[in-house]
Amino acid sequence: MGLFSFFKRAGSKALVNEEKKAAESSLAREIAEKAKISVFHSMVKAMDLNIEDLHIDLDDDVVVVSGTTDSHDTREKIVLTLGNVDGIATVDDRINVVVPPPSSQFYTVQKGDSLSKIAKEFYGDPMKYKEIFEANQPMLDHPDKIYAGQNLRIPNLIS
Repeated sequence: MGLFSFFKRAGSKALVNEEKKAAESSLAREIAEKAKISVFHSMVKAMDLNIEDLHIDLDDDVVVVSGTTDSHDTREKIVLTLGNVDGIATVDDRINVVVPPPSSQFYTVQKGDSLSKIAKEFYGDPMKYKEIFEANQPMLDHPDKIYAGQNLRIPNLIS
């Protein structure tokens, strides 16, 4: 037993040929993968959806997709489009959905209204009067000081 030394570049070329085949095979796979990714990009582009910074990668039968959109519908359509391709088993969805905050509503105070009554009407919870009060500062300086005919901003609450 022991270590035996040989000249590295002398002898049979059997491994060189195998390495060459593997390299060619690897290059062919890389070219095919890039072509598939290009097709995926074309498929998404053809859908004319609003997505920024779209990035698609392919790892065997897994598509990794990322980007930013403002709609869950857009995200789902992209995932379904990429996943419903022969040879694809999984879509790794990394799409970021940025939902713009909902708009507020306006309400004209009626005789007998209070912020807690208005909160119950809009939110189902009279204790949320504080959100309405805060949304209307500095116009309102006290939650009990509202009057009929006054217009208030009623913010949409994100759960």
